[in-house]
Amino acid sequence: MNLFYSLALFFVAIILHEFAHAWTANRLGDQTAQRSGRLTLNPLAHIDPFGTLLLPLMLLAMNAPVLFGWAKPVPVNFSNLHNPKKDIIWVGLAGPLANLAAAAVTALLLQHVLPPQKEIPVLALNFMTINVVLAVFNLFPIPPLDGSRVVVGLLPNRWALAYLRFEPYGFLLLFALLYGGLLDRILWPIAFFILRFLLSL
Repeated sequence: MNLFYSLALFFVAIILHEFAHAWTANRLGDQTAQRSGRLTLNPLAHIDPFGTLLLPLMLLAMNAPVLFGWAKPVPVNFSNLHNPKKDIIWVGLAGPLANLAAAAVTALLLQHVLPPQKEIPVLALNFMTINVVLAVFNLFPIPPLDGSRVVVGLLPNRWALAYLRFEPYGFLLLFALLYGGLLDRILWPIAFFILRFLLSL
């Protein structure tokens, strides 16, 4: 049952994340996601068989220290954005910010609204943790994570194009970093700091 709850909470967090990308791109001038049926909270529109289902299940079964995965990437035509160089940053930040907002709202509900029965606080804390870890993980500046979109928006065009050439190798680098424990030493301290801050509100 804990496996089911963790996976369900992960689904909610990742769907909020992808919807935020689609909504922000749509507001900033690109309707590609809307035309592709991705401007929705319907989970079926966002599920990637491996990244959303198989990989998280494998990580949970192995008691991995980090639960992560991905949904189908939201299609964005950055040339359609009102100001592509600036707006790519906001589209990239939208997913992590949505997760942090969900964690903040959950923290407030946990402290002021939700009943104190054992199961509900545990679920709320799990949901907060999943959202914060998802946000922090995606902000790493490794293509194709969201942090790389921020870097592209900040770099001069020539450097940005050179940086994006590493995108096909991004997941290999991520898995190597996860296997080596380097991300854990960076991700968890940041995530715990954010969680402590939210719970102190």
